[in-house]
Amino acid sequence: MSDTPLQRILVVGPAWVGDMVMAQSLFKLLHQRHAGVEVDVLAPDWSAPLLARMPEVRYVVSLPVGHGRLGLGTRWRLGRQLRPRNYQQAIVIPRSCKAALVPFFACIPVRTGYRGEHRYGVLNDIRPLDKSVLRQTVQRYTALGAARDAELPAPVPQPQLRVDTANRDRLLAELGLDVSRPVVAFMPGAEYGPAKQWPLAHFAALAGRLADAGRQVWILGSEKDRAAAESINTAVNQTAPVNLCGRTRLEDTIDLLSLCQAAVSNDSGLMHVAAAAGTPVVGIYGSSTPDYTPPLTERAAVLYRGLSCSPCFKRTCPLGHTECLTGITAEEAWQALTGLMDD
Repeated sequence: MSDTPLQRILVVGPAWVGDMVMAQSLFKLLHQRHAGVEVDVLAPDWSAPLLARMPEVRYVVSLPVGHGRLGLGTRWRLGRQLRPRNYQQAIVIPRSCKAALVPFFACIPVRTGYRGEHRYGVLNDIRPLDKSVLRQTVQRYTALGAARDAELPAPVPQPQLRVDTANRDRLLAELGLDVSRPVVAFMPGAEYGPAKQWPLAHFAALAGRLADAGRQVWILGSEKDRAAAESINTAVNQTAPVNLCGRTRLEDTIDLLSLCQAAVSNDSGLMHVAAAAGTPVVGIYGSSTPDYTPPLTERAAVLYRGLSCSPCFKRTCPLGHTECLTGITAEEAWQALTGLMDD
């Protein structure tokens, strides 16, 4: 049974790519529970093209404040500008106090979020976060869209990003990409840090196995990942992968991933993008854990050693060996890929 219908909800979105993809599960749930609801998202400018691929989002409200900055005056002015939109509820995903300020200044009557960082007053529907019950990030997001103490739907709605076929065709032509042979995408980057990055030599060894099997590799990522991709290429004796790092926008990766037979990725934002684009994913976990942020797709294989020191959630290995990642072999990744590609 649906909750009482709401006409318009403002969601304060997260600041990371993977988290924004997972937030689509919340947007889907809101539409399931409230007939005719309009969902707007307050988010950084970088996320607008990503949110445009989510049909559940009506409008993106730009947050012109850098990550980690208070920008009190800017938030106050934005809140006043939003008052005429008459939102019935705001759902604040980030757990900081500053994230709740715009809905407070906008006088939105119901302001929902988890307890944390002195948010009493700016939020008036404060929920306790029981991490033993809501173990996954996506569960924590979707729980905010349900009534207090309500059971979550099983399964939680999975993200599904829209593919722009016209943009995909443009990219193939402009980048000179060949799709006559099956493609596997590599995403070797992880913005969080090296404790989430599978060794580049392992990526290179896997690229060699794929080349021997008649498959090509596209390496996707930002400009920051270009050097890592070149390192992989240098170590591959067979046909080198195509290095697309820094040559595509975030929304372009959605369209290119939709052409790939599978993707191999660290636990990163692009792993979640690949899953939401419908691409089978091999997710590799080091300092993080798939219990917390799994690929949200049925077509996934997870490689995780689960050492006694795991998960540490550190940016760099505190023990200096990163065995949680080095111990995952290219052969294991090949076997996982073979299972997905044969499905």
